[in-house]
Amino acid sequence: MPIPDLVALTRRLIAFDTINPPGNERPCAEYLAGLLTPVGFRVMLHDVGARRATLVARLPRHPDKPALCLTGHLDTVPLGKTPWRRDPFAGEIEGDCLYGRGSSDMKSGLAALIWAALAFARDPADTGDLLLVLTADEEVGCAGSRRLVADPTILASRELEHVGAVLVCEPTANVPLLGHKGALWLELETRGIAAHGSMPERGVNAVVKAAEVVVALGRYRFPCPPHPLLGPPTLSIGTFAGGQRINIVPDHALVGVDLRTVPGLVHTELLASVQAYLGPEVFPRVVTDTPGIMTDPDHPWVAVVCAALAKAQGVPPQTGVAPYVTDASILTPALGSPPTIILGPGEPDQAHKVDEYCHVSKMETAARVYFDIVRQGC
Repeated sequence: MPIPDLVALTRRLIAFDTINPPGNERPCAEYLAGLLTPVGFRVMLHDVGARRATLVARLPRHPDKPALCLTGHLDTVPLGKTPWRRDPFAGEIEGDCLYGRGSSDMKSGLAALIWAALAFARDPADTGDLLLVLTADEEVGCAGSRRLVADPTILASRELEHVGAVLVCEPTANVPLLGHKGALWLELETRGIAAHGSMPERGVNAVVKAAEVVVALGRYRFPCPPHPLLGPPTLSIGTFAGGQRINIVPDHALVGVDLRTVPGLVHTELLASVQAYLGPEVFPRVVTDTPGIMTDPDHPWVAVVCAALAKAQGVPPQTGVAPYVTDASILTPALGSPPTIILGPGEPDQAHKVDEYCHVSKMETAARVYFDIVRQGC
């Protein structure tokens, strides 16, 4: 079976509607399984719901050497309410731009990953195994990877063992990123006593309590210094809800808070700090608890990845850090905390946008770089 043309493969992946919700990633996963199985990959499809599946594929090569894991997600975000000027599932091309939902986040990265894997399957390089983890349900708190690493069937298969490095193919415009912050999302509940709106003195207004929480959070100070690469932790208030009707004193309100954390800031300790700061009248619930990751810039594998990029692009790359959370938050600890780099051809500023696009030239570069990295192993 010949290796598919990279652009045609990307357009084929964009044609799969994997908008989450509902996701519907299984047809896309089955298509990729059909490419990988004939060239020697052991393929498992891990069910995560109706018509949803994560793909785990391992190419046996040298069991005594550590495997390299390439990972990405199959799902995309909704189209949004603003009309698209282009068909979001057609993969239209204009100049160097390829348009479509998921073109940057992250089906161009998936296509480059698969192209490199198929090329490596035909290469005699004596390196370790190649492991591919293509997740469903990443866009909603990395839920698919959480279920994957907790599945006893996957653990018993031992397909996720002996991994020496992880490459996450999220959109970075081919800039190697060494880590990202963690995310702790909280819903902060305030409680009151309902009363008629004409007699507010007979009730306790939960919305007013919640407003006081919002004001207090504006003065909150994190119990840690900024990270030298990731900067300071951050706090963003994303949602505010409460009340039933205008003429009822509300007895319940919720404030949604997005906390982005840095290495050294333990989430359980942060939660305790927020609770102590706000007091016993506020009831927190954890919505998402996703740790951050960080690879030492001096790790030898960072040099390997940067050398492959320099060879392909003609100039040494500058490393950075990602502003977003990836599946590496869940996968890297489950794989034994190997060095992890985020590197993909998609444009970070195109993720989740209307008329999303990626650059064909960057896809081609990424495919070559992935192949070079995989041939060298860990």
